[in-house]
Amino acid sequence: MNFNIIEKMTFVKLIPIILVFFGVFPYGNYLYAGAENPSNYKVLSSKNKKLSIDNVKYYLDQGDTFIKSGDFDKAKETYLDARKLAKQLASFYSDLNTAFIGVDARIPNEVQRKGKETLRILAESNKRLAALYIKNEKPEVAVPLLVETIRIMSPSSPEGKEAYESLIQLGFVETKYKG
Repeated sequence: MNFNIIEKMTFVKLIPIILVFFGVFPYGNYLYAGAENPSNYKVLSSKNKKLSIDNVKYYLDQGDTFIKSGDFDKAKETYLDARKLAKQLASFYSDLNTAFIGVDARIPNEVQRKGKETLRILAESNKRLAALYIKNEKPEVAVPLLVETIRIMSPSSPEGKEAYESLIQLGFVETKYKG
């Protein structure tokens, strides 16, 4: 009786091998899972993927939608998500830029361009979050966001000028910037 069980178990183990041998189970490359053109498949190049500027923009749009509906807590969470993702992206682009300087000039040029775009969207998320904190009477939380915007964008950029003007309106600084 034990001999029949062993024979059945051996046969069961052979079934997958037989099926693969006769082509019932394809053994192709599953890396491209669902790609229409596998030779051009890039996971993070399409829109609204987790590590993308488009996803930061999506978070900002969602936050705006929550603001319009009056749900300030959800708006704050969404703006914080946008800010966190933008900071991560900026850090990654900066690291890549540093790693490839002197190795291949094309790569630093690309990541600098993407990094600048990421910093602009980070400044935008800081602006929206700061406005929300000011509206909720928490200017002490808005000030670091405004200062960060000036630091990352420069005082002479439109974003930096706007952030400095907000700091004047809050009474954090008094001197007008003439730049």
